[in-house]
Amino acid sequence: MGTHDARRSRALGQSLLLAAGFVVLVAISTLSVVLVDRALEDNAWVVHTVEVENQISTLLLRIRTTESAARGYLLTEEQRFLDEYLATEANVHSDIDELIKLAGDNPTQIDNSNQLRVPVQARLDEFERAIGFAKRHDTAGGIAMLRSSDAGEAVRRIEEIASRMRKEEERLFTQRTETADRTEQLASMVTVAGSGLVTLLAGISIFLVRRSTRARDDAEASLRDNNLNLEATVDERTADLREANNEIQRFAYIVSHDLRSPLVNIMGFTSELEELRSDIFRRISALHLAAASNSLSPDVEDDVGAALDAKDKQLLSDFSEALEFIKSSIAKMDRLISAILGLTREGRREFDPVRIDMRELIEAVVTTVAHQAAEAQAQIRIEPLPEITSDRLAVEQIFSNLIDNALKYLKPGVPGDISVRGRTKLGYAIFEVTDNGRGVDPKDHQRIFELFRRAGLQDKPGQGIGLAHVRALVRRLGGTMSVSSELDQGSTFTVTLPINWNANYRNRDQ
Repeated sequence: MGTHDARRSRALGQSLLLAAGFVVLVAISTLSVVLVDRALEDNAWVVHTVEVENQISTLLLRIRTTESAARGYLLTEEQRFLDEYLATEANVHSDIDELIKLAGDNPTQIDNSNQLRVPVQARLDEFERAIGFAKRHDTAGGIAMLRSSDAGEAVRRIEEIASRMRKEEERLFTQRTETADRTEQLASMVTVAGSGLVTLLAGISIFLVRRSTRARDDAEASLRDNNLNLEATVDERTADLREANNEIQRFAYIVSHDLRSPLVNIMGFTSELEELRSDIFRRISALHLAAASNSLSPDVEDDVGAALDAKDKQLLSDFSEALEFIKSSIAKMDRLISAILGLTREGRREFDPVRIDMRELIEAVVTTVAHQAAEAQAQIRIEPLPEITSDRLAVEQIFSNLIDNALKYLKPGVPGDISVRGRTKLGYAIFEVTDNGRGVDPKDHQRIFELFRRAGLQDKPGQGIGLAHVRALVRRLGGTMSVSSELDQGSTFTVTLPINWNANYRNRDQ
């Protein structure tokens, strides 16, 4: 008891340790993923800050390029400078829009970008006026105008706002860089700690596996020691069970055989008693007539009970009814004895496995019940069936009984529809016999397989042996049998048999 408790405690401890390790690994993995995602996000913000700074520089460069093109055209009046001016001037406001889009996460930068539009437009207007001087060939006036505007309010405002935006982005760059560095450091620490824990858990797991392996080896050695004589013991018990089963079958055969002798005597004496009945009541009739007329009519002997009074007629009726009951009971007893003898003979018969074409076998069975099917207005459909290796006589008895029952218990006035189908699965053939008959109450599904037990309305002849015999045959063939049914919904009997039955299944239930 102490060893068992120790094993349970050890197993519980190992389970808890493994569970804790699993939780730790999941937590570390989850935290690592979160931190890596966070680091990627922080780095993305750093890159975003650089992109905003680049866009500010691009905008200022665009303005200077526009200014250079305007000055070149003013000095040379060459068309190429004018084309460059027009191309760059058209993209200035697009650069401001792109800057606002990139700085969309920062309301301060959005406000600065919007403020930048006014001085930029003022500066572009100054360039446009200088271009106008050049077109009028007034180079001196254009140069004078640009010189005065270089120190004007627009240039000052552009430099002021651009400087303010750069400082904001530098601040954000510093802040976001520090955050990204901290996240990366934390992720590195978690990774190192996780690696250490994984290594520790791996070591503990190796230790536990080795200890479990040693315990398993010890258990296997102990099991081998305990099972040295198990096979011989099982064979001995199997032989005892087989012998006991054979003895039961011999006993049933002897009892059934010996019961038939007194039953025959009872049948003989019942026949004699039936003859005596006619003689006795004929004489009573004669006595009544003799008392009435002092003579015996010649026809009296041929008319039993013609001259009987009411009491004697009732006695004759009771006597006849008792004889009929005795004869009926004798006939039932004879059928039961014959059935028991048939079961014992079948139980002693050695099976002979052969290859069976199941479709051909079922068609032969259907042919034997064709007249019965025609009377019941029933059709029997045979769907594709797999071939099996088994005892042909036993298989024929199984399906003959199932198809006969399906025809016997169809619903009156409803055309019968019976189908036989099959399939294979994992080395077994599964056959289903389905009908649209009366069905079986679910509470009687096991009862119908019991010997001498029947279920439902008993308006058909039978002793309650058929399905019990069928299931016994199925079991001896190494298979199983079941039923699926509801009242008035028909029935499906499922028979599962090995595809290749062999001698290992012989006498399985004996």
